[in-house]
Amino acid sequence: MIPFLSVLAGMALVLVLLPIGQRFVGFQAQKPEDYAQLEPAIDIRKHLCGPIRCEGVIYGPMGRVTSRFTADMEGSWDGNRGVLAEKFFYDSGTRQDREWRLNIGNDGRIQADADDLVGLGTGTQVGSAVQLCYTIRLPESAGGHALQVTDWMYLVDDKTIINRSQFRKFGIKVAELVATMRRVEA
Repeated sequence: MIPFLSVLAGMALVLVLLPIGQRFVGFQAQKPEDYAQLEPAIDIRKHLCGPIRCEGVIYGPMGRVTSRFTADMEGSWDGNRGVLAEKFFYDSGTRQDREWRLNIGNDGRIQADADDLVGLGTGTQVGSAVQLCYTIRLPESAGGHALQVTDWMYLVDDKTIINRSQFRKFGIKVAELVATMRRVEA
C-alpha cells in the first residue's frame, strides 16, 4: 500500500509543479523586456504596413499539425491607429476574413480589437519583439469556445516576422500557431 501511495503522491507533486515550472521556463516565461536590446527593432506601424503574405500551421493539444493555412494581409496606418485586414485560406477549404484594429501608444503599448475578441487585447512592442494577449471567441463551426491567447511576433529582418501563438482554455494549452509573415513588395 505504501508504494502505491508514494506513486500517487509523486504524480500529485508533478501535477502541481509542472504548471509552476512552465511559468518560469519556456513560452509563458517570456517577457517583453527579454527582447529590449535586440536589433533590428520592430515598429508595427512599419512592419505591419502594406501587403503581407503569411504561411502557417496550427498544432492541436497533442502537438500534431491539425491545420495549415496561408493568408493575405493588408496593413494601413494613420499615425498610431492601424487596421490589419486578413484573408485566411485553410487546407480544409475554409476561408476566414478578419480585421484587427490597432492603437499604439508612444511608449510602445498596444491596444487591439477585432470582431471575434472578448474585450480588448493588450500588448507591447519592445526591441525586436511584440507580445499581444487577448481572448478570442472561436466561430461556432469550431465550437464557439473562448480561448486565452498569447501572441509573440519576432522581427527576423526588415521584411520577415515569425509569429508564435498559444491558445489556452482554463490555463491548459489547447493549440499553438506558428506562422511566417513577409511583407510583399508593391
